[in-house]
Amino acid sequence: MESTATSELDERLPGRRWTVRLDPAGGGSASVRVSCSRPACTPQQFPAAAAGRAAAVAHLKAHLRAAPAPRPEAYCACRAEECRLHAQPTDSRPAAPWRCGGPVVLAVVHDRQGRWWQVMECCTRCAAAHPSAKIVATAPASSGPGRTAGSGAASGPGARAASGGGAAVGRPVGGAVGAPQFSDHSPSQGTVAREVPAPRSAPARRRPRYGKIAQRTVPQDLRPVALRDELVELGDLFRAYQRCGEPDLMELAELHSRKAKAFVTWAEVTGDARLRLEAERAEQAAAAALVQYQFRTGVTGEGQEPLVKRLLTGSAQQHARDVLDHVAGHPPLPGPEARLFAVMLTLRTVLTGTGNLVGQDVTSLPLRDPADLIGRLVACGWLTIPGTPDEVLASRPEAPTRITVPSLVPGDEGSGPFTFGRKTRPKISGWAQKVVGEKKLRKRGTAAGTRLLALALALGSTADGRIGHEGGGLGLAGLASWCAVDPADMAALVEQLESARWLADAEVTGTRLTGRLDERLLPLTCPLAVPRSPAA
Repeated sequence: MESTATSELDERLPGRRWTVRLDPAGGGSASVRVSCSRPACTPQQFPAAAAGRAAAVAHLKAHLRAAPAPRPEAYCACRAEECRLHAQPTDSRPAAPWRCGGPVVLAVVHDRQGRWWQVMECCTRCAAAHPSAKIVATAPASSGPGRTAGSGAASGPGARAASGGGAAVGRPVGGAVGAPQFSDHSPSQGTVAREVPAPRSAPARRRPRYGKIAQRTVPQDLRPVALRDELVELGDLFRAYQRCGEPDLMELAELHSRKAKAFVTWAEVTGDARLRLEAERAEQAAAAALVQYQFRTGVTGEGQEPLVKRLLTGSAQQHARDVLDHVAGHPPLPGPEARLFAVMLTLRTVLTGTGNLVGQDVTSLPLRDPADLIGRLVACGWLTIPGTPDEVLASRPEAPTRITVPSLVPGDEGSGPFTFGRKTRPKISGWAQKVVGEKKLRKRGTAAGTRLLALALALGSTADGRIGHEGGGLGLAGLASWCAVDPADMAALVEQLESARWLADAEVTGTRLTGRLDERLLPLTCPLAVPRSPAA
């Protein structure tokens, strides 16, 4: 009869199980990959762990909404491992056959760090043995004559006696409604059906969780239990975050925000004012992490996600605007070529008034007669060089020419027009060089005015590339003044940027230019937070 019961059990449907995982994407970045074990689901990649975790939870919930209800005839998904996932033998409890029981449920288990979530179709007893299990659906009790919910068809006198309302026991067993479902036991013929315990409506009481957070031990008798579990979990998450190689500022801000709320509740429960002070410090830490995140990504709008990793971030973007505004307000010579050359020389000498220049730096710019332009800048006193313009053009990287812009040399008090750090200057200069020397601008042979317009648009777009504050466009008069061209020539410059795939959906009205930058250019942009002059 034992072999008959085993064969009947093997004929039952195996429980369903699938897993959603959150793993590092690799490559030394903070990106993460969300994958699902179901064949139809393709992996997705996200720029930060917080966004990936939210997507993983949403993906899991979508599966749960679409999944059919638990099947009463299914046996536990963990039975393939003989329930060893939660029934490991210990010194005090030797290994013994695990007895599944209770209605079939759909349970979600997860790890403490929030790296994976698994859905299992299993019995109530197996679900209760998992500390993190949450039951999301319960199968209706099976009601087949002579059949237990957890085993195959039951037969024999004991089963018949139970189904007949019988005599030996005080409540139904076997196939009766509400009876425990055993996946590893079936009454044998010739035996009297013994009374079995009813399924427990709640998991067995477990030993209170122990943990520490912010150098404080979480009391095991702290109530409510949800608060104690939240504090213990937060302590574990903070320690896991400290072990991570790549910092995720959004995740850190979220942890501090949760800590602040939990400590406020803890202070109200215990009346300890020191806990409220700790909550205030956590709120400040969350705000500081968000500010650092905005500086690093250039995202300033609430709820926005970083689209790309930008070349200039945070305060460097504002410093770039200040330098270019200074050049626009103090032009040494008229014309777009002189303006573009002045911009590039100013960025090289902005802090001390002096810098190095080689011939390739000049010849890479769209200048028709660079030697003549250098001579005119020297003649008007804006630029000083040790030799002749031809010597500047012939200088090599191993022997650069030392140039001076007198207006940028610090005065007697030791300060010049700009006060940002020495590490910021090469970043801004390198950014401007990448913008004006962008590959498609060079291949199209665009003129100096077009490249000045490209600089203006890189400084005057939103985080997703729309031109102007909130995509409202930039004023044509301000753009023409910055590019040192006539306003009537602006339409031609816009056409050149469109042909170079810099602009899309561009529209020039009587007073404004609207449109958006190509997606490949977003790393070169400096998103606007507020409207700016003169282009705004």
